[in-house]
Amino acid sequence: MALDGAFLYCLKQELAAALSGARIDKIHQPTRDELMVSMRQHTGVKKLYISARSNSPRVHFTGIEFDNPPSPPMFCMLLRKHLTGARLKDIRQPGLERALYFDFDCINELGDKVKLTLAVEIMGRHSNIILVDSDGIVIDSIKRVDLEKSSVRPVLPGLKYSPPPIKAGKLDLTLCKPDDIINAAMSGKEPLSKALLSASHGLSPLICREVAHRATRGRDTTVNAMVEEEWHRATFYLTRIKAAVETGENRRPYILYDKQGVPLEYSFIPIVQYGFSAVGKEMDSFSALLDAFYAQKDAAFRSKQRAQDILRVLTNVYERTTRRIENQRHELEQSFDRDQYRIYGDLINANIGIIPKGAKSAELINYYDSQCATIKVPLDPSLSPAQNAQKYYKEYRKAQTAEQMLTDLIEQGEQELKYIDTVFDALSRASTLHELDELRDELASSGYMRAARRPKKSARLAPLKFLSDDGFTILVGRNNIQNDTLTLRTARGHDIWFHTKNIPGSHVVIITDGKNPPDRTLEQAAMLAALYSKAAGSQQVPVDYTEVRNVKKPKGAKPGMVIYKANRTAYVTPDAALAERLQK
Repeated sequence: MALDGAFLYCLKQELAAALSGARIDKIHQPTRDELMVSMRQHTGVKKLYISARSNSPRVHFTGIEFDNPPSPPMFCMLLRKHLTGARLKDIRQPGLERALYFDFDCINELGDKVKLTLAVEIMGRHSNIILVDSDGIVIDSIKRVDLEKSSVRPVLPGLKYSPPPIKAGKLDLTLCKPDDIINAAMSGKEPLSKALLSASHGLSPLICREVAHRATRGRDTTVNAMVEEEWHRATFYLTRIKAAVETGENRRPYILYDKQGVPLEYSFIPIVQYGFSAVGKEMDSFSALLDAFYAQKDAAFRSKQRAQDILRVLTNVYERTTRRIENQRHELEQSFDRDQYRIYGDLINANIGIIPKGAKSAELINYYDSQCATIKVPLDPSLSPAQNAQKYYKEYRKAQTAEQMLTDLIEQGEQELKYIDTVFDALSRASTLHELDELRDELASSGYMRAARRPKKSARLAPLKFLSDDGFTILVGRNNIQNDTLTLRTARGHDIWFHTKNIPGSHVVIITDGKNPPDRTLEQAAMLAALYSKAAGSQQVPVDYTEVRNVKKPKGAKPGMVIYKANRTAYVTPDAALAERLQK
């Protein structure tokens, strides 16, 4: 669901109550369309998250930690210049418009006190964050909108700020009576939920469906077929929504989950229209609700956005290598016919005295055929018979050499594809900027990317650490470089090494300290190897395991690529809940 004006009205009151008199302490811009503003009060620091992303625009307090880029974007630096140390004066919302205006008292470069406004517009793909001066002039915005994008409302530095236009004919529940919206919805033949949505401003489709569901006992009757009692119930429930928005009566931060536990909808009142197909949960605050609703989706989106350059390189290399291998296999198939060239050369030499010079072909007896049938041998008329024979011998040797070289090249290409698969797998699990940076470093060391220029070299990430139910430490590599370090340097000879059989994945090591780990620990380590692999969503995943002393790295092999012997194979099903418990 989109964050509607009514929900934003409730959220604004929560923000205003918690941020009274707060000052801006720090400003960060984790991604292109996101801001993190630390607001300091005498009671502590609140982190205000602001997003202008088209698929999840919002503003609320957050407890989630975000990775920040090594160097701040220009808009972030501009906000730091103007707003660092500014005191929050007020938070405004025009009616149920999907926009909040944060007014700040600031000190400019001359030491004068000025008022600046941070406009947060939450309008889907038109969402924006705009800094406006005391004269209503745009200083800058997180998304610049020129005349090509919008001739109606451009947003550029130096232009006059104009608020988002309100669609004519729609009624704001905070500025009218519920009866006015009901009367406006009475005309027409559409279902009640659509009629309410068309007549009102600031109410989402979810809220309109909820009113219709309660008023018509779940039938969502068309307005021309509704009876008087249903109209009375619709007015009653719309009155309750007005009270929830304005006075807080029956207001609850409410989130709905589907049967798989995936967040489905959220609202400021309990929702009953889904019946038993969804489970509702009341949250402690509207900010906690939004954190819970968007956490998983945002993490996946943020990782994908930051990993675009890696994904593009891997995709290009994979496609290029695949095409090269196909061409080499085609050439290899052609080289299998090379014996024909040798036979032509032998037959020409055997009949060199009877082949006239300048002939384009010759009908010769094929001594290699059991029937001694004649065969037509093509000739180059510009060459002598002896030279034609040498030409065929040369083609034969060339094809023979090509077979040896192409076989090696194809094998190298297939190993490269396997390596790229392992990086794809590590990329799918990378959730932090540090992990992505290490993947970039790995690809740079292998020659696939240019080395990134970063202000300072950060410490290497440690492997993921788990503790089995029997007290054994289990380490899991995050990427190929770390896999090599874990297996070849950190682990000792009698430690137990795990890896999914013929499937890209992490190296997993049980630190035995000279003890024999019980079967339960072996099973848990195998489960972790399956979970941190490309087969994480499968069942009965084959996992090979052996002592570390049986694992070797071939000379010249890609990062993470090893060979091993004396292994056994276990079949396990990945369990994310068990992994979370063991990690804690």
